[in-house]
Amino acid sequence: MAEKLTTQEGQPWANNQHSLTAGQRGPVLIQDYQLLEKLAHFDRERIPERVVHAKGAGAKGVFKVTHDMNAYTKADLFNGEGKETPLAIRISQVAGELGYPDTIRDVRGFAVKFYTEQGNYDIVGNNTPIFFINDPLKFPDFIHSQKRDPRSHKRDVNMQFDFWAHSPESIHQVTYLMGDRGNPTSYRTMNGYGSHTYKWVNAAGEQFWVKYHFISDQGVSNMTNEVAEKLAGQDTDYLQNELFSAIEDGNYPSWTLYVQIIPYQEGLDYKYDIFDVTKVVSHKDYPLQEVGVMTLNANPDNYFEDVEEIAFSPANLVPGIEPSLDKLLQGRLFAYKDAARYRLGANYEQLKANRPRHEVHNYARDGFMAQNQDGSVNYEPNSQGGPVEDPHASSISGDMLQGMTGAYEPYDTDYYSAAGRLYNLMSEEEKQRLVETFKQTLGTIDSLANKRLMVQQMARADADYGQRVADAIGVDMADVEL
Repeated sequence: MAEKLTTQEGQPWANNQHSLTAGQRGPVLIQDYQLLEKLAHFDRERIPERVVHAKGAGAKGVFKVTHDMNAYTKADLFNGEGKETPLAIRISQVAGELGYPDTIRDVRGFAVKFYTEQGNYDIVGNNTPIFFINDPLKFPDFIHSQKRDPRSHKRDVNMQFDFWAHSPESIHQVTYLMGDRGNPTSYRTMNGYGSHTYKWVNAAGEQFWVKYHFISDQGVSNMTNEVAEKLAGQDTDYLQNELFSAIEDGNYPSWTLYVQIIPYQEGLDYKYDIFDVTKVVSHKDYPLQEVGVMTLNANPDNYFEDVEEIAFSPANLVPGIEPSLDKLLQGRLFAYKDAARYRLGANYEQLKANRPRHEVHNYARDGFMAQNQDGSVNYEPNSQGGPVEDPHASSISGDMLQGMTGAYEPYDTDYYSAAGRLYNLMSEEEKQRLVETFKQTLGTIDSLANKRLMVQQMARADADYGQRVADAIGVDMADVEL
């Protein structure tokens, strides 16, 4: 027997098909509070979309440790071979809006929330190990350049390359994006990365730098520009639907989590700046070490509750895992939670998708949508038995800092060599597709000066790289300053 229809307050609902009217022809009566409540709720059903990563797919799963990491971190979720931790994941597009085709070339967000016994831990990265910028002050400008023109409201390739041409630190990521991995065949066939460097601390207080790599157990495969464009016209939600269908059919995707572990002082002295997210750490210098396997085995029960209302932040850390000196990461520690407060409200962490596994005890109270509050003391210090600090479990391991305050350029200003190394890892066929993609994008912009600046960056990365793109887009290398 079906449940009885009620209002949000639990009152019986007599008629959900017809409004109360004055006679058969109306007008409608304002006393029909059920109509007013239904319309008022409907008017507010759409929360603001995310400023970036607006469109995405979500799933639930489990992480299982295959190699105990207690020698490097006291974080509970990575300690104990065979240990399992429930999780939720959201894979997204960086630039497009909610309705934008998800096969358009873009960086894909890769965010994982682990519901650990020590609280929620989020790894919030992308399907690339690097990013376009390395200073949080440039992030709003970068995103503006990837969104819509304020006058025409078009997404404009001129804006994108105008920013990149004048931000040489972006050439490594631009090379990655315009290469094959800018268009994954499936969310299941792309890798995920924490991108930033983080700090691990073990029970003895020893510190290590760490970088996260989620390697797809399905292998990596990508689609051509032509296939991506065709799919965008056939199904704007192709990648989202493909992941949902695979999980629904029991074809559960998995990723093996590997880390690069860098001894503390070695990281500070490394030949490249490990805290600059536009750069990578060589696998030859610090090989990948297996940690465990992430398996996605359930689709959302309700997309809005499980995916739209979930909020990730790199500031969601647990004992044994800490931030690094990465400037962009430092900015994200604030920005992500602040964006969630704007989008979902001050108490967004009380929503089902964001609640930790264990009870929460603190002195935060009230605000919009506060839930499950009691009459306990709401200030500290107090003599009423309120919750107390646990410095042994949660104190951070400090870093030695010194220097004059100032707005400094990056520590390592070699913007180009990493892009050159990436280019030379590509096969000849990959290089040809990369050049063709630049021809279709960079080659169509209006500014000859920006074309020359982009070619300049490529040529400084690798002479062959610059020459090929110059030839493809009609730029004379004699006009490019090297």
